[in-house]
Order: sequence, then structure tokens, then C-alpha cells
Amino acid sequence: MQKPTLTLSKKQIALFHQEGYLVVPVVITLEELERLREIFNHLFASKAGREDGNQYDLAGTDKDDQEAVLPQIVNPSKYAPELETADIRDNMHAIARQLLGPEATSQSDHAIMKPPEVGAVTPWHQDEAYWAPDLEYNSISIWVPLQEVTLENGCMHFIPGSHKLEVAAHRPIGQDSRIHGLEAEQVDASQAVACPVTAGGATIHHCRTLHYAGPNHTNHPRLAYINVFATSPKQRVISRDFYWKDSRQTLRDERRRAAGTKPTSDGRQIGS
Repeated sequence: MQKPTLTLSKKQIALFHQEGYLVVPVVITLEELERLREIFNHLFASKAGREDGNQYDLAGTDKDDQEAVLPQIVNPSKYAPELETADIRDNMHAIARQLLGPEATSQSDHAIMKPPEVGAVTPWHQDEAYWAPDLEYNSISIWVPLQEVTLENGCMHFIPGSHKLEVAAHRPIGQDSRIHGLEAEQVDASQAVACPVTAGGATIHHCRTLHYAGPNHTNHPRLAYINVFATSPKQRVISRDFYWKDSRQTLRDERRRAAGTKPTSDGRQIGS
């Protein structure tokens, strides 16, 4: 099967820089999409990475005896090395170079699932709120759903132009310090744009773009594979106070410390 064309138009590039997000209709063949679904269904079902803190419930308290409502796997390529050579990785890198410049490099990958019927909301947040407060980032996430995404199963929503703002105040979801995921404290979502995507497409967003994904009300899981790309971060003259990171006390972090698991580059662990 012929690879999709991945050259962005000047209009698409300008739109991304203006709005902070972009929808691309085709980034992967349907054949490879099916292969990725099989890989990630197996990784989630086998709890790959859970013991070392790399699979956890982003929106729940992550107890072993509770069903995860928003399971995520950080660095899935560690548990499925075939992802390192998948065509989609090259395709994503090509897009990143067009949006960030030739120096853009891969920072991390992760996968996230919204389980059938109980898949939780991913609240409004900015990815940079998870990262180091003393660094200035120029980063994007390329979010590839492994099936069609709709309002019913949790497509992405973005607030246009919000990437031009500073990082807003965040807190653990539901103000529960046991939960790893973050939510922005105050968001005016009146201008938000929902972005359904057909199978094989993707959304791309800047690390400061406010975004949200709804719950999964269908009887099928909603899977997504995300890669983060960036240019080298720069040291800020004045660091920021990301106090919300210090308030969390999660079971995920306990497992990670017990296993001696190091966080992703600059702590870039996110989810939608």
C-alpha cells in the first residue's frame, strides 16, 4: 500500500502557528492502523509497564483492585520494540520537522485508552503543566487515534490561540492528590472547537494549547498513540511555580520509585 503524502501545505503550517492545533486527515495507512491496534490491545490487556510505573490510570486513584478509567502507557516502544521501526514514527517526525524546523527530535511516546462505556473525561489542560518549570519549551504532540474518533467516544477539543498564553494554574483531577492527571483550574471553553477524526488521521497541538477529550460512551475502546517532538528547551531566566506537581502523592509514583524507573525526558508524560 502506498504511503500517505505527508507534506503539509503553507496554509496548514500557518494555521497551526496561528491556532495552536491542526487536524491532518491522513498520516497512516489503514493496514498499519490495524497492526498498531493489535499491539496496543495486547499491551493494555497484559498490563505492560505497570510494575515499573509506566502503565497507570491517569484519571483514577490507580488501585490494583479498581478498573482503570483512563489507562496510559508511557514509552510503549519499550514493551513493543517493533514500534521503533513503524512507518508512523517516520511519518510523525516528517510532520514535526515541517512545524518546528529541521532540528525537531522525538522526545517520548505514549498510548492512552478510554475503555468502553466507562472511559473518563480528560479535563482541560496544557501539556506543559506536567513538565519542568524552569525550562522554555517548543514542543508538539501528534495524536493518532487508532479508530475513528467522534463526540461519542472522546474526540479532542482545542481552544484556538491558547498556545500563546502562559501555562495556567492546574490541580490534580478532582482536587484529589492521589490522581496523576491534571486539570486547568479556570477555562473559558466558549470558543472550543471539537475535532472528530476519521481512522488514519491525526490531530497535532502545541504544548501550551488548552485541550480536552470527552468520555467514551460507546461499547468499543478508544485508543490513541501519541508522539511528542520538540526542539531543545531553553533555560528560563525566572522559573515558574508549578505547585500542583508537588501536591500529588500517587500509587504510580510509588511503583516508579520502587522499580527505579526514570521519568521521560524533562518529565514529558501527558495524556488525552
